[in-house]
Amino acid sequence: MSAVLSDLNCNLVNVVLWTRNTRAAAVIHLVDQSTNSPITDVDKIRKIKIRLNCILKQRNISAGVKIIVSVGCIKNIERRLHKLMYDEGYFEIDSQDVSGGDTMGPTIMIKNWNDKDYSVVTVRCNDRPKLLFDTVCALTDMMYVIFHGNIAIEGPEAYQEFYIRHVNGSKVKDEDRERVIHWLKEAIERRVSEGLKLELSTSDRVGLLRNVTRIFREHSLTVTRADMSSSEGKAFGTFYVRDSSGGAVEQKRFETIREALKESVLHVEEQVGQTSKSTKQSLVNFLRRIVSGNVLFSSWFLISYAK
Repeated sequence: MSAVLSDLNCNLVNVVLWTRNTRAAAVIHLVDQSTNSPITDVDKIRKIKIRLNCILKQRNISAGVKIIVSVGCIKNIERRLHKLMYDEGYFEIDSQDVSGGDTMGPTIMIKNWNDKDYSVVTVRCNDRPKLLFDTVCALTDMMYVIFHGNIAIEGPEAYQEFYIRHVNGSKVKDEDRERVIHWLKEAIERRVSEGLKLELSTSDRVGLLRNVTRIFREHSLTVTRADMSSSEGKAFGTFYVRDSSGGAVEQKRFETIREALKESVLHVEEQVGQTSKSTKQSLVNFLRRIVSGNVLFSSWFLISYAK
């Protein structure tokens, strides 16, 4: 995608990409390469959408491609990514989601509290940054309102308890229980990327992301998650990568990647799952953050697809 956008004289200012199972979602901040301003030309936007559709469909993506263009602002990129992933409508339930067979994943239980007309959702999993944000986003996307919540941290483990109702006033129905558990698990696990974490720092220039992803591809690396931004002539990127064949990535491969990136600084850090401890904060302060965030004005392309 970065190569196609570069060919269309688009400069990528910020890119955030998430992948999970066979789905991917990205928010791409573009400006016109010649003017460094938002892209407002209707014909050019149409060409961009056509070219991106062609690229994605050539990758055997049968479940469809969704490309949304927004000229204006996106207050919270990660909130938008959660919504894009949810809107894909991927509801294939893994039996481990509800049977508790996945001992390494989160434990999620839902019980209806008939006396108070609430459903009580409990989540136990390894603690990490933005865990609360992710679970509340999932419940919000499914149109559930949180009336009360309890959050606790016990060593490396986080415990969350939510008292919820659907926006129509009902508790979680029996036929919806598996879907709610599934989407909570998806929201928790999609941010935890397996593989190696690469941190890149370099001077900003046109076509940078195109060159970086080309170098990764030439060294048989698949990007599972990316976050790249630029400011004041500098570009900073975090990439989670794994070998395209599924095997281990040798350290010497990154030495040749460093040479190909020339003056760029590349730091390699092994990802060890959910190890970081999240900041404790009240539910009230968290909910304020849902509607806050930096506002960026330009052309935004929101892309989601599933194989």
